Formats: sequence, structure tokens, C-alpha cells
Amino acid sequence: MKSIKYIVYKEGDYYVSQCLNVDISSFGTSVEDAVRNLKEAVELYFEENDTVENFIEINETMTGEILVNG
Repeated sequence: MKSIKYIVYKEGDYYVSQCLNVDISSFGTSVEDAVRNLKEAVELYFEENDTVENFIEINETMTGEILVNG
């Protein structure tokens, strides 16, 4: 069993959930749907990949926002 870290953000009418440990994301019409769908997608990923070399262990997470020129 692995502990994953994720973020959720709103894009249009949907909530997008993005795993920070592996490059997987999902979405839903609510935050709960997006997280549940992400959990399912990550579990399917682990079923298909016995050796997960791209898994990044993340111990602590923080969020932030900055303005950049562009």
C-alpha cells in the first residue's frame, strides 16, 4: 500500500485531481468525484506496472501561488 499526494483544482465545470507521485490525473463534477476517480486511476496504474520506477516519495506538501511576468 502506498500513500499518494495529490492536488485538486477547478477547470471550467470540472474538478481536476492530479497525483504528485506519478504522472496521473483524473476529473469529476465534484471534488469527491475527482479524488475517487484519481484513486481508481492510480490503482489501475499500479496493477499494470509491477515495477513502478517513476514513483516519487513525497513526505511533505505545501501549496503556493506567485505572480510571474508572461
